Amino acid sequence: ERAGAHEGAGGQMSSYQQLAGAYDELTWDVGYEKRADFWKAVPPQPHPSAHVLDLACGTGSMTWLLAGRGYELIAVDGSQEMLAAAREKSAPAEVPPLFLHQSMPRLDLYGTVDAAICCLDSLNYLTNPRDVQRTFQRLHLFISRGWLPSTCGCRSGWPPGRTGVPGRDGGHLLRVAHRVSAGAVYLLYGLVHPGGGRSWDRSFELHRQRGYSVEQLTRWLEEAALPTCAPGATGAAPPRTGEDRVY
Repeated sequence: ERAGAHEGAGGQMSSYQQLAGAYDELTWDVGYEKRADFWKAVPPQPHPSAHVLDLACGTGSMTWLLAGRGYELIAVDGSQEMLAAAREKSAPAEVPPLFLHQSMPRLDLYGTVDAAICCLDSLNYLTNPRDVQRTFQRLHLFISRGWLPSTCGCRSGWPPGRTGVPGRDGGHLLRVAHRVSAGAVYLLYGLVHPGGGRSWDRSFELHRQRGYSVEQLTRWLEEAALPTCAPGATGAAPPRTGEDRVY
């Protein structure tokens, strides 16, 4: 899902370049099917041909799944590499999604959509709180007034220390450094995956993110005149104590 994109100064992309090609291998256990089914089941039921915005679509896993459920998709991401992967994944769709290379705070659609999704920790790549507010304002502008359930995911923080995520191809994504400065967290990721013969290929990317509390997000959604509901975790249940990602 993103699915995420690092929106740096001026909305320029500075992450998900080396990692774009391995993203799906490293997120194989995210459970996109479950998320797509949950979103479709939230009342009121979306009509079969609803126009849905996948904001910060990443490699387009949710775009592809929702298009397969009959919706017309507009997929937006700030990474050209991630968009290229998303286009390839959705090529067989009966109604091909429209892909746009845009930053979240500068979202500019050709018309309105019926609903929007923004998955995983995409909003956390907006390290300036004002950019999160601008993103919500842009969503208010482009989501039609008879709106359907829309979801945004966001983290409140990250556990310190090193972490590792195994990929299906035998590779690993390693978080090798973690530093907090001026409210933002700097995460250095190392990608290690099998090369030819007994060799291994290795690359590194620096990601900058910022955590936001439920209270902050609720206030900014209300200021943008976007209706809010009780935050949840992955499904409909309320977040547990210490939950680091809510919707």
